[in-house]
Amino acid sequence: MFRLMGGVDKIRASDAKKLAEGQEPGSDRVAAKTVSMSANILRFRTHRGASVDERAVPLRRAVIAGWTQRDSVAREKHIAELEALGVGRPTSTPIYYRVSASRLTTSEEIEAVGENSSGEVEFVLVRNEGGLWIGVGSDHTDRTVETYNVTVSKQMCDKPIAPELWCFEDVRDHWDSLALRSWIEENGEARLYQEGSVASILSPDQIIAGIAATGRLAEGTALFCGTLPAKGGIRPSKKFSFELFDPVRNVGISHAYTVDILQSAG
Repeated sequence: MFRLMGGVDKIRASDAKKLAEGQEPGSDRVAAKTVSMSANILRFRTHRGASVDERAVPLRRAVIAGWTQRDSVAREKHIAELEALGVGRPTSTPIYYRVSASRLTTSEEIEAVGENSSGEVEFVLVRNEGGLWIGVGSDHTDRTVETYNVTVSKQMCDKPIAPELWCFEDVRDHWDSLALRSWIEENGEARLYQEGSVASILSPDQIIAGIAATGRLAEGTALFCGTLPAKGGIRPSKKFSFELFDPVRNVGISHAYTVDILQSAG
């Protein structure tokens, strides 16, 4: 729990607006009242140039961007994949879903109710201490709930993130060369599930612009930025592995997790 010190007996209207937008209240207050905001604090290894640090990152907002493909044909293919599962077409593209920041995790194990949930690899943008960082995560989703309410389906499952972040400025000049991949486990073997360039997805600046009029993510925000088509169609697996790879620097960020299935009692 983070505490913002200061203030009079009430939060002023201007500060309330800042809190709603994920910003910190102004520093022009006089002593007295404590206001609290919850944050999910995750530890990351961060890379900026040749520097590597460990840091605790407080995350207060989590957003899932959907249908972010640059190419309309690829976007239609992903929509068709989901329609085959009974998911209705989006009202607009891209579209943004808010989920609880408490759903973000760097754990190697998550729990899900029933066997019809699955992951999908996405690059993730994180705003921390004024800087923009890039990582990789999985928008693990309950596919049964998704058929009648996409927003609720996103909230049903934890969102694993690899515990490593790159400074976005280190990859900005060769962004389109980065690649995303994921694997599932089928019949005891790892099978390539998704693969493609981030060039098939809208650029980070374009995705941010759709949710932040200023073009800048609010401090403490994690933004999942869309996925790639699944080879062989969307399907569940009890193990999901994923990576973001930079061929220019020959480095990658990877993570894997297992799914502990909780039985539904009805």
